[in-house]
Amino acid sequence: MCGIVGYIGPRQAQDVLLDGLSKLEYRGYDSAGIAVYDHGDIQVAKAVGRLVGLADELTQHPLQGSQGIGHTRWATHGRPSEDNAHPHSGCASDFVVVHNGIIENYMQLREDLEARGHHFSSETDTEVVAHLLEEYWTGELVSTVTNVLKEIRGAYALAIMAKQDPGKLVAVRKHSPLVIGLGNGENFCASDIPALLQYTRTVYILAEGEMAVITKDAVECLDLEGNPIQKQPFEVTWDAVAAEKGGYEHYMLKEIHEQPKAVRDTLSGRISEDGRHVLLPELHMTPDELRNIDRIHIVACGTSYHAGLVGKVAIERLARVPVDVEIASEYRYRDPIVSDRTLIMVISQSGETADTLAALRNAMARGNQVLAITNVLGSSVAREADDVIVTWAGPEISVASTKAYTTQLIALYLFAGYLAQARSTANDDVVAELVRELSSLPDKLENVLEAAPLIQSIAESFSTWDDAFFLGRGLDYSVALEGALKYKEISYIHAEAYPAGELKHGTLALIVDGVPVVALLTQDELFDKMVSNVKEVKARDAYVLGITWVGNEEITKSVDRVLYVPRTIAFLAPLMLVIPLQLLAYYASVARGNDVDKPRNLAKSVTVE
Repeated sequence: MCGIVGYIGPRQAQDVLLDGLSKLEYRGYDSAGIAVYDHGDIQVAKAVGRLVGLADELTQHPLQGSQGIGHTRWATHGRPSEDNAHPHSGCASDFVVVHNGIIENYMQLREDLEARGHHFSSETDTEVVAHLLEEYWTGELVSTVTNVLKEIRGAYALAIMAKQDPGKLVAVRKHSPLVIGLGNGENFCASDIPALLQYTRTVYILAEGEMAVITKDAVECLDLEGNPIQKQPFEVTWDAVAAEKGGYEHYMLKEIHEQPKAVRDTLSGRISEDGRHVLLPELHMTPDELRNIDRIHIVACGTSYHAGLVGKVAIERLARVPVDVEIASEYRYRDPIVSDRTLIMVISQSGETADTLAALRNAMARGNQVLAITNVLGSSVAREADDVIVTWAGPEISVASTKAYTTQLIALYLFAGYLAQARSTANDDVVAELVRELSSLPDKLENVLEAAPLIQSIAESFSTWDDAFFLGRGLDYSVALEGALKYKEISYIHAEAYPAGELKHGTLALIVDGVPVVALLTQDELFDKMVSNVKEVKARDAYVLGITWVGNEEITKSVDRVLYVPRTIAFLAPLMLVIPLQLLAYYASVARGNDVDKPRNLAKSVTVE
């Protein structure tokens, strides 16, 4: 979720770029930089940390010129540093590039370019683009860019400037958003509309696989082959706050809808070209070390703990390693039984969760190997763990975690497949099926989001109750826990999740006429037993919402309402189920007039005990 701004026109570019980047600070970042063209030369300024640091540097040493690009970086490849901050150049400063997204094949490209004599100055995937521009230079920027695009794979929004082709910016979109601002004698590009609102409300929103050639007097839109296309301008009517939310009423709703992209980004570069194997090139553990693991402790808090419960099933089923899932605030205060063959996995969206960080440090002090799953590459957890799998969800602004959970699940599924490959505990076809189904998830999640109006109507009827119950078996129970947490967290309605088989052991006493019950029914081997449990609550006059696979019409006989989700392997059901549960919580909270993004008594990251 980095930020891009580009400008060309009569103003001082430095001022426009800094102002635009300041409007994108809500997206989160760990470094910033700008590049400005002036009188045949391109000058670059970068700084680690907040944008004010870059602004202070530019106050002392301003960059003069009326054409430039800028960037705020959320670290993915390479730690936060000035070298890794954007914009990036090649061996010389003839080209500068800013980039959001992931170049999947950057390592191979880098090795090829280094073999041809190119020298790299950063750890990033982005820098390969600048070197490719040097390698394929035709004497003109647009044709060079089209040649480079044929070499790179992945998700990207790019803004590019060339010293030898002044008066021109090229912006390219594939899977990462870009908008073009249309002015009078000046034009702009940005990764998000808020960066442009001070200057224009007339924009082109680049669609998938489109490119814009921007001069001060015109914008030409092309496909990635360089063929002209016609676009209609869009008039932005939102205010600045609404623009930050992409037109959504709340950040939480925006982040729920960003989950297909977040999943796609987290998978990017981690699936083999033949689509049959998991790749985790960032891990340092050797195959022998992976084979040596005889137990795993997953340690986390809150939503991350619920992700760990799903990860336990995935790892045990695929890699055949026993897994314990522990609440960090409990784990850190006892003396767990571990050996030198126990792997400790810590999960934290922020990478700064106090209890999780303390558990990590305890494990390191015992000599255990620690693998972290986090969304923030420069965080304490990421720096201190032996190995890190970064979830490329981008920043979450809403306190209630949504896309962090789904990307944590993706990371756990990937690790389970990777470990199974190393240990030869699952045959190639099993891993290939996992990889194939993971790859299909973004489109299926888009389909789930289309049910939002139906979920809203159900949530509004549920919101008048003071209680709600979430039932499931197996993996469905694991995701029911997350659904209940979201529901109580933002709607302030008491909600409990129960393993459906435990109803007779006390829980049925709470079921009264009309009380909302959400029943999850995706585990085929447990379906008949789950239906029996649903009938038990229906016999006590509960109002039951069933969530199950598309095509499962049988369940309509046993519940009051049904939500259908696209079928995938039952193993991945939590990814299909969680979006309806998030939306149910969101719309219940809206119906009750709550502050959805800032629920009472809660903070985004729990950095103290």
